[in-house]
Amino acid sequence: MAETIDEKPLAKDAPITFRMPTDADGAVVWSLIRACKPLDENSLYCNLIQCDHFRDTCILAEIEGQVVGWISAYRLPADPETLFVWQVAVSDKARGRGLGRKMLFELLERDACAGVTRLQTTITPDNGASWGLFRGFARRLGARLDDEPHFTRENHFEGRHATEHMVTIRLVEALPLAA
Repeated sequence: MAETIDEKPLAKDAPITFRMPTDADGAVVWSLIRACKPLDENSLYCNLIQCDHFRDTCILAEIEGQVVGWISAYRLPADPETLFVWQVAVSDKARGRGLGRKMLFELLERDACAGVTRLQTTITPDNGASWGLFRGFARRLGARLDDEPHFTRENHFEGRHATEHMVTIRLVEALPLAA
């Protein structure tokens, strides 16, 4: 388990490994997210809880033993057919390798995601990287991507945060999944 983000460069062709996080990964996940501007930072405790309580639906990506990618997700309690992706973080050192998409596919292949028919996330209008990831993911699946304003600047964020659009990808149209 990695404890800090390593600053040494990575080989461009080094293999990517994926795994479930453990509670020992909370600090490195927190550091990765802090390094991935403009992602919203949560508390270290929040990331620790994600790594511990939600480990089955979260994923870490490593290259040469360094944590370079993270997805936090959970099945909606009132709708267990929906996997909500809370956050995707990819280190600068691993960008350009399709890591976000690969993590999504790896995550959806887990037993913990059996029966998931929809993937949801929220994205602000100006987050081009996230729109690109989820549009590309839907396109790769041949699935439809729908979005609508969900948490609005005025009604939910007191004018302090951009409106978050609820993005829904209907996976049942596209199964079986293919990376």
